[in-house]
Amino acid sequence: MFRTRLLSVLAVLFFALPAFADGKTIIVLDGSGSMWGQINGTTKIEIARETLRRVMETLPQNTELGLVAYGHREKGSCSDIEIAIPPAAGTAGAIADFADRLNPRGKTPLSEAVRQAAAELRIEENAATVILVTDGLETCNADPCALGRELEAAGVDFTAHVVGFGLSEEEGRQVACLAENTGGLYLKADDAGQLAEALESTVASAPEPEPQPEPVPAAVEFNVRGIARLSENGPDMTDNTEVRWDFIPLGENGEPAKRSAAGAYRGVFAASVPAGTYRAKAQLGRITYETDVELTTDRTTDVVAVLDAGRVEVTPKRTPEESGADQSARVDVHFDGTKAGGYGETSVWAKAGTIKVTGNIGKATVEETHQLTAGETLKLDLIIGSGLVVPAAVYAEGGPEVEGSSIRFEVKEAKADLNGNRKTLSGQYGPGKQGMDVPPGDYVLHARLGKAEAMVPITVKAGERTEATVNINAGVLAVSAPGAYRIEFLEGKKDIQGNQKTLSGTYAAEAQETLTPGSYEVLVQYEGDRAEKREKVSVTAGERTEVVIE
Repeated sequence: MFRTRLLSVLAVLFFALPAFADGKTIIVLDGSGSMWGQINGTTKIEIARETLRRVMETLPQNTELGLVAYGHREKGSCSDIEIAIPPAAGTAGAIADFADRLNPRGKTPLSEAVRQAAAELRIEENAATVILVTDGLETCNADPCALGRELEAAGVDFTAHVVGFGLSEEEGRQVACLAENTGGLYLKADDAGQLAEALESTVASAPEPEPQPEPVPAAVEFNVRGIARLSENGPDMTDNTEVRWDFIPLGENGEPAKRSAAGAYRGVFAASVPAGTYRAKAQLGRITYETDVELTTDRTTDVVAVLDAGRVEVTPKRTPEESGADQSARVDVHFDGTKAGGYGETSVWAKAGTIKVTGNIGKATVEETHQLTAGETLKLDLIIGSGLVVPAAVYAEGGPEVEGSSIRFEVKEAKADLNGNRKTLSGQYGPGKQGMDVPPGDYVLHARLGKAEAMVPITVKAGERTEATVNINAGVLAVSAPGAYRIEFLEGKKDIQGNQKTLSGTYAAEAQETLTPGSYEVLVQYEGDRAEKREKVSVTAGERTEVVIE
């Protein structure tokens, strides 16, 4: 139900774009971590992706649209805002594709995102519209109400509309001011009645069109009825609200008009349109039925769309014993040259026949082939064998743990190639954290910090957490040299040719490096005529050696 209401909100909002503004429009899409929240078993980001794609596929090609996303690349960052698709005609497909790839994870800097969208639209010079879709409130110390007043004052003809995705009444009031202060609408995605009322008042406030001749009264109440069915002899999809019907006028050359004469999200849809030739189009997810039909005003013509489709419901798991879906798993159902899918529990419509179901958790992948019968619901448990490697490291056996994000961990194949190299399956900086997903098997966990590196063998099992600690056998050498221009760390002795290898260096008066146990030499250089200095030092595993060179 929520998915349907959101779809209705966005669909009517976009279809009304010509009434909202004469210029370009940017959608600002919430990619914050809260978009993983679920509504009736489906994540909000999946509902948003599916809704966007459906609406995008119905827009005229000349609609000038762009997309700004926030909170989708970094956790805890208020600057994670991306102008993903600059506003232009013909961008609907690119917007839907970007939304499919969006992976929510961060905060909600909605005010700054709207500000950047307005700047991209150059509102001081052009009429422009921003449509904000958010499931949460501002979390980055900004005032959306003040921003609305600022943009209204700065813009030539600027309007911001806000779609509250699952917001409470109180939360809605806190963001509605952004729309109200620019003359826009605040629309609740779960209230179709209020939405219809708001849209009627908006359209009513648009410029009046040229007077049209009064239509000749139709001899029947409806002169066309679209009827969708999953199979040839199956029942009408009367209660379905995911089927999109459109009746598009055809010109004398057979080319379809840019706008639909009548349309709705309904399995059975009746309408009254002027007599003429139309392209009847029914769309369910990625499945489309089209036929041309001649309509008159004195009888009702039934257009029956047999979609030859079924429902596929996939529950991805790491092991058969798991009780629920793994929300980090990506699932796709491939059929008829296209695919549809999502993260975690996934439900899609697919063409009947041979379908391919793929899934992945990190580098762990699986692929299955199934037969789907028209009208059936196929329920599958997709087992994606994957384990989680949680790494840690110590400087020495029984010694202090390595902390911070400077250390690099990688899960590599156990067997090296002829050149001694091992393929890396996954990696991360810092110990613990979220861990690394890899398929079951034998591997090595490799750790690197400064000039020290080491690895240990590990065995990963599906559905299990593997905690492993690497002893990097190293110490830290810290040097302070007041007035120094550059500090270098060198090997302790020269090679047979008399060369002494430089391990690392920095242009500063203080430096430190992680090194394996042994003897080293520190070279300190100064600006001007001051002579350089060298000092021999020793490093012990698990210890910090501090040296001051005057």
